[in-house]
Amino acid sequence: MSQQPNPARVRGLMIAAIIVGPILLLWGSLTVTIPSGYAGLIFHTFSNGVDTTETPLGSGFHFKAPWNKVYEYEIRQKERMERIEVLSSNLLKIEMDLTVFYQPQFENLGLLEIQRGRSYEEKVVVPAMRSVAREVIAKYLPEEFNTTRRDEIQSEIDARMREKLSENYLRLNDVLIRNIRLPETLEAAIERKLQQEQESLEYEFRLEKASKEADRMRIEAEGIRDYQAIVSKGISQELLKWKGIEATSALANSPNTKVVVIGSAKDGLPLILGDN
Repeated sequence: MSQQPNPARVRGLMIAAIIVGPILLLWGSLTVTIPSGYAGLIFHTFSNGVDTTETPLGSGFHFKAPWNKVYEYEIRQKERMERIEVLSSNLLKIEMDLTVFYQPQFENLGLLEIQRGRSYEEKVVVPAMRSVAREVIAKYLPEEFNTTRRDEIQSEIDARMREKLSENYLRLNDVLIRNIRLPETLEAAIERKLQQEQESLEYEFRLEKASKEADRMRIEAEGIRDYQAIVSKGISQELLKWKGIEATSALANSPNTKVVVIGSAKDGLPLILGDN
C-alpha cells in the first residue's frame, strides 16, 4: 500500500510557499546587480522618465524601489571605424580609414538617454566622424598627408571630434587615421617630386662639402705662406755662416770623414773633402 501524504506536512509547505514566494518576488523587485563595465540608469515609473540629476548606479549590488526599472548602459570604451571619402582643398578625392575610441560620460548618462537614446552611435558618433573629416581635410592639399603635416591634420581632427562628442555627452579617448589612399596619378607625381627634392638635397650637400674643402686648402696655404714669410725674415747671412761653421765642425769630428782644407769657399768657409 502507498503511503498517504502527511496532511500537516503538506499544509506547512503550502504556508511556507505562500509566505516565502511573495518575499522572493519582492526581493527581486527591490534589488538589482549591475555587471562590470556597465552603469544602471533608473527609470521612474510614476514620473515616466529618467531623473537627470540622479547619479547612475555603478557596477555591483543595489537596492531600488520595486516600481522602478533599471536600464543597463555599457560605459566601457568603444571603437568605431569608418571608411570615408573626402575632398581636399584642390577638390581631389581622398579615401581613408578613420577610427575613434570613445565612451559615454558616466555623470551625464541620463541626458544621453533622454536626448540621444540607445542608438547614439549611429545618431552621433558616425555623423560626427564624417562631418569633421570633411571639414578638416578640405583645408589641406593631398600631398601634405605624406609630410609632417599629417600629425597636424590628425590633431585637428582629434580636437574637433572631442568637441563634437562632448556636446553629445560622450568622451573621446583617441583618433587614428589609417590607410590614406590618393589618386594613382597624384601618388606618382608626389613620388617624383620627393625624388627630385632628394636629388637636390644631395647636390647641395656635395657643393657644401666642396666649398668646405676649398676653405680648408686655402687656410692651409695661407698658413704655409705666413710661416715661410716669418722664417725668411729671421734668416741672415751671418746666421747662415754660423750654421755652416757648426756643420763643418761636426763633419770634421766625424770618424768616417777625412778633412782636407783647400783654400776657401766663396762664403769664406773651408772646403771639406772625404773618401766616403
